[in-house]
Amino acid sequence: MAVVHSSKIEFEVGLDENKVPEKIKWNAQDGGVTSEETKAFMLSVWDAKKKDTLRIDLWTKDMPVDEMKQFFHQTLVSMSQTFQRATNDEKMAATMIDFCDYFAEKLELKK
Repeated sequence: MAVVHSSKIEFEVGLDENKVPEKIKWNAQDGGVTSEETKAFMLSVWDAKKKDTLRIDLWTKDMPVDEMKQFFHQTLVSMSQTFQRATNDEKMAATMIDFCDYFAEKLELKK
């Protein structure tokens, strides 16, 4: 199958003198995102040859801990939903959502 269209997603990370992220901007033109600031991102890619996940997890030094907890919770919920769509494994997806609810309860994220 020939590639019909190509799309690019870019991250620009501004570092301090100790190479700690101070500012993160991202672009995804097909998604309507142009030079948007963010405080954190998690990127996972699958290495099919090694059968292993490669990751980049970055956050700025001024990312508040309470927002990081919320970011993790929302990411876990999103991963659960994606897992269900990708595998059609309703039982495990429901188990993952149960864990997300437990996670939010323990961190007092849901009022």
